[in-house]
Amino acid sequence: MNTVILQIAQRFVRGLLILFATVALLRGHNHPGGGFIGGLLAGMSIVMKGFAFDIAQIRENLKVPPTGFIAIGLLTIFASFIPAILAGEEFMKGLWLVIPLPFDGEIKLGTPLLFDIGVFHAVIGVTLMFFFSLKKAE
Repeated sequence: MNTVILQIAQRFVRGLLILFATVALLRGHNHPGGGFIGGLLAGMSIVMKGFAFDIAQIRENLKVPPTGFIAIGLLTIFASFIPAILAGEEFMKGLWLVIPLPFDGEIKLGTPLLFDIGVFHAVIGVTLMFFFSLKKAE
């Protein structure tokens, strides 16, 4: 498209998409959302830049290719299985590490969040592969 309005607007909208993607990812293992919705939002932020600029420029600016996102996602998903196996628990059982905060409260990090992060990266990769294949067909 290469319109100036879209190029300016994408700067602001992409930031909002990344913010919403992060929120969806972090609240996903307790509420609706998670890695899939967050990955779609993050992937769409890159796709929006692809609509505003040339697709070749977007491919060059990506630090990780789409297949790399998928590989990182799958490795992270498989890594989320390991703690339960090592603990002698059921396969894919959620395990949590509770970190107490100095004042009041705690942070709970668990294998469901690790799984969601893997899905997040895999969905970004699939979204980008789909978009690049559609733009190649034009």
